Amino acid sequence: MYHLRRQFSHVGRLLQQSKLTATSEIEMSHFNQLASTWWDVNGPQRILHKMNLLRMDFINDTIKSHLKLNKGVTDPEEQIYIPPFNVDNVLPKEIADRINGEQEIRRQQLWQQLKLDALDIGCGGGILSESLARLPVVNRVKGIDLSTEVLEVARQHKKLDPMVREKLTYELKAVEDLDPDTEQYDVVTMFEMLEHVNYPAEVLKAALRHVKPGGWIFISTINRDLISWFTTIFMGEHILKIVPLGTHTYDKYINEKELEKWVEDRHENSDLGDLRKQFEVAGSKGCVYLPCYGWKFTDNVEVGNYFMALKRRD
Repeated sequence: MYHLRRQFSHVGRLLQQSKLTATSEIEMSHFNQLASTWWDVNGPQRILHKMNLLRMDFINDTIKSHLKLNKGVTDPEEQIYIPPFNVDNVLPKEIADRINGEQEIRRQQLWQQLKLDALDIGCGGGILSESLARLPVVNRVKGIDLSTEVLEVARQHKKLDPMVREKLTYELKAVEDLDPDTEQYDVVTMFEMLEHVNYPAEVLKAALRHVKPGGWIFISTINRDLISWFTTIFMGEHILKIVPLGTHTYDKYINEKELEKWVEDRHENSDLGDLRKQFEVAGSKGCVYLPCYGWKFTDNVEVGNYFMALKRRD
């Protein structure tokens, strides 16, 4: 839990220098260096562009799988049959396919009715923000970041796509500076971000306050293990030089179990009051980068990169 809390001293002096949810000055300078090539799919951010495909799959699949197919349906004749077992393992294929098909039709109907507001914390140059804004089920997206150079790249790039111009806005702002009374979202994302900030627990606490009842927080970060160090720091920075030296700090990596425990630990989150009790871990998935293939989901969430979804109860 130490790596998630990262308790600090000299708070007054630190507040004058940067936000609690800010990254270090050294790491921020590295992101600024990458600004001009952020949207080059063959440049230093090419692995991030490839990972974005998995990001969108994780968000879409998670939300769809948690849609309540019979919510608000009072007529038994109109309700979808949802058996308490895996129909593919029990029923004949023809019957199982029919049940699965009816569920999928209802799921798609509910999905298409959604009008989601999204907040992308640590949006960088807008790779994820633009992808979210292109979804028909997303009403609007706000991306926030603390890098002026990278945000300017995001603002200029969104002008190239008429589909996202009106749905997508960017602000140079820390998440703790957003008003929780007026800034509420169905989807809050923090991808490849927690491993760069000085106080990840503060980021998480601030983010929870901006999720609507029934809404989601989607996170991706990196386990603190030898494989992560080898792939992201040794290979990524020293050998392949995909990103500048110092972009990653091994001690800032957060194990999946640590993050899960933080969500569930009452003592750690006592200052969140009743809000903490409204969130639960809805799912996690590991992912690995394979050369000549790209990113791939894995069942191992304790090694390398991973995704996590937190859901706020209705």
